Amino acid sequence: MDNEEVKQPKLKGRQKHPNHGGKREGSGRRAGSKDKLTIAGILDQIEKQSKGTNYEEILVADFLDARTRKDTTLMMKYHQLILQKVLINQSRIEVVESPDVVEAKRQAFVDALARLTQVNQG
Repeated sequence: MDNEEVKQPKLKGRQKHPNHGGKREGSGRRAGSKDKLTIAGILDQIEKQSKGTNYEEILVADFLDARTRKDTTLMMKYHQLILQKVLINQSRIEVVESPDVVEAKRQAFVDALARLTQVNQG
C-alpha cells in the first residue's frame, strides 16, 4: 500500500494544460503604480495641463462656445450633464404631513391591529 498512487479526480469541462496560465516575465503592475484613477486626480491633471484653469471654468467655456456656434445638439448635452449634476447634489425629499394625515394613519394602524388581534383570538 505504500507505493499506491493517489488518483486525482478527473476535471470536467476545460482541462488545464501545463503551458497555459501562470505569471509571465514582465507582466503585472509595475512597482509603485497607483491602484486606480480618481476623480480628484483627473481634475488635478486637467488643471495642471490647462495652466491653472479648473474643470468648472473649462466646462462653462465649452458650453458658451457651443451656444455661440448655435450647436443645439452639443448645448443640449451640456444642459443634460450640468442639470444631472445639479439635481443629484441638490435633490432631497421633504415629507410634510398635516395633522389630518397623521390622524388617518394612526386610525388605520389601530384598525389593522384590531383585526389582527381578532384573528389571533378566534
